[in-house]
Amino acid sequence: MTHTPNGTAPPGTATPVPTLSAVPPQPTPTTRTPPPPEARRTAFAEGVDRLRRAATTEPGRLRIIGALLAALVVAFGAVTAWQMTDRAAAADDVLTSSQPLSSDAADIYRSLADANTAASSGFLAGGQETAASRDRYENDIRTAAAKLVNAAANSDPGSPSAKTITKLNRLLPEYKGLVERARTYNRQGFPVGGAYLRYANEKMQKEMLPAAEDLYTKENQRLRDDYADATPYPWPAMALGVVALAALAWAMRRNYLHTNRVLNHGLVAATAAAAVVLLWLTAGHTLARSGLDDSYDHGVRSLNVLHDARIASLKARGNENLTLVARGAETTKVGDETFDAYDHDFGRDMDTLGKGLAQARRLADDADGEKPVDSAVGNMTEWKKRHAAAREQDENGNYQQALDMVIGAKGATGECFDSVDKNLATALTHEEKEFERAAGDGRDALTGLPAGAAVLAVLGAAGAVLGIGRRLSEYR
Repeated sequence: MTHTPNGTAPPGTATPVPTLSAVPPQPTPTTRTPPPPEARRTAFAEGVDRLRRAATTEPGRLRIIGALLAALVVAFGAVTAWQMTDRAAAADDVLTSSQPLSSDAADIYRSLADANTAASSGFLAGGQETAASRDRYENDIRTAAAKLVNAAANSDPGSPSAKTITKLNRLLPEYKGLVERARTYNRQGFPVGGAYLRYANEKMQKEMLPAAEDLYTKENQRLRDDYADATPYPWPAMALGVVALAALAWAMRRNYLHTNRVLNHGLVAATAAAAVVLLWLTAGHTLARSGLDDSYDHGVRSLNVLHDARIASLKARGNENLTLVARGAETTKVGDETFDAYDHDFGRDMDTLGKGLAQARRLADDADGEKPVDSAVGNMTEWKKRHAAAREQDENGNYQQALDMVIGAKGATGECFDSVDKNLATALTHEEKEFERAAGDGRDALTGLPAGAAVLAVLGAAGAVLGIGRRLSEYR
């Protein structure tokens, strides 16, 4: 083979064509990945940014201040109106609903107990039952029935009170039937009449009076709940009032530092409105609370004690009569000694009456309240003396003399019982007037406060906005 210098191909030799594999690789263009889209911002975050940007300028800051002041004053008025509406409604319920219903429940108990007493008195009189005794029994039954209707109308359907009222409405006709049977057999001279009367008394003592007492307890609890709703201080409203006044004072001071102007009419009006609402709220609720507390301490407490004392006297009278009806057929054992059951209960009821009268005397705060209680104490003392004398006659076998000393026309224990009941009724009437006066004053102290607070709050908010708007107009 012939080699040419410089490595060139000899003449006549074809130049070799480079193959594809001999072509050097070209760089591949790179594809750029787009950046991920920004997460969408919430409306709250965007709002915060706008507020932040607005706060960098004085007009923006003024708009924020005006909005906050208006919101604070409106919130103060709204919370005040809300809380005072609830308290005013509760105070009105105390005066017009729960306390009258509590008294009605006590009257139901008293009417039933008195009817039972009148029935036993008529039985003891035998065929000579007086028209007065019969009328008293009938009036008590009618009163109890009417009070039950009123209580049913004012009770919530399905509530425990409604169930108790239904039970009493069912038992009342049953009791009346037993009394009528006892009266019929007694007039015919059949001893079984006494058994029917004792059965009627048992139904009254073990079923009806406990149910009436349960109704009285429930209505008293309802009354206490209304007091609890009406008397607490409205701390949220008061706190908002203080915060609103502090914010308005700060805004006025800021305005003075920036403009050297002492007063801004709009802010002054807003401050005055908020101050009036706060003072009205504080003074009105304080007066209302004072009146309601007074109505409870010198009204409700006295009424409860007097009702209990009156009920004890009725129970004592009924047991005194039944002592003569039973003639020793019912006994009870205390320790090693045996006593007549009804006479033993009479002594217990008289002890309860004495304690109740002593407490009522302590709670009475004026002469008109003290006088009937003192008279009732004197009647009770005489009653005990006459009862002891009648028991002595009965134990000595002088039944008719004992009967005359209990249900006779003159000098009998019945006179003492009637005097006790009459004086307690007088004391109850006086205390009810005291309650109505104090509770009425408490309720009236809240009159107009909810609506007035709402109106003044709106005017105050408008004043704050106008006051800030006056400053904003200086930048236009």
